[in-house]
Amino acid sequence: MKEAFRVEQTIPTRDQAYDLLTKYNKTDSLIMHALAVEAVMLHFAEILGEADKEKWGIIGLLHDVDYEMYPEQHCTKAREILTEHNLPEDYIHAVQSHGWGLCCNVEPIQRMEKLLFTIDELTGLIAATALLRPSKSILDLEVKSVKKKWKQKSFAAGVNREVIEQGAKMLEMELDYIIGETIKGMQSVAERIGLKGQL
Repeated sequence: MKEAFRVEQTIPTRDQAYDLLTKYNKTDSLIMHALAVEAVMLHFAEILGEADKEKWGIIGLLHDVDYEMYPEQHCTKAREILTEHNLPEDYIHAVQSHGWGLCCNVEPIQRMEKLLFTIDELTGLIAATALLRPSKSILDLEVKSVKKKWKQKSFAAGVNREVIEQGAKMLEMELDYIIGETIKGMQSVAERIGLKGQL
């Protein structure tokens, strides 16, 4: 009998992950969003004492890999793309799980997956809030400003606040804490994501 062909799974480097992201996404706003989510994932991995911080960052970077080219198949097409590039199953599951209940039925199980599920939408709300400030900067943004905009349902109406709240419950973390640490993560890449503003 012939031995079954077995494809070796490959853990990408950060540079390889970025190349893969930009192969499928050309829009600046989508790339900046990916960089923001990557930074927040790295930040949380650090403060939570996770051993494999780079894994958290890469999954954050690639979470929307299919979004620009296949918006109607978001999270489903991601599995095809990442499988084609031989990424490990746990990376693929994590990427898909951020769309749980929205565009796929892959549930976030690991803490990393729950974190991604929670902060993906939140980074959008924080970015929109920062851009409204006189400074147009995230560097002087405080939690209270985000919470104020949170209550205005017409502001950043595309941001699903229920998902963020659901994620916070899954993580068993206070919403204010998650907002504060997400801001800090985004501040670390403020210039790269267009939120340094005039500071």
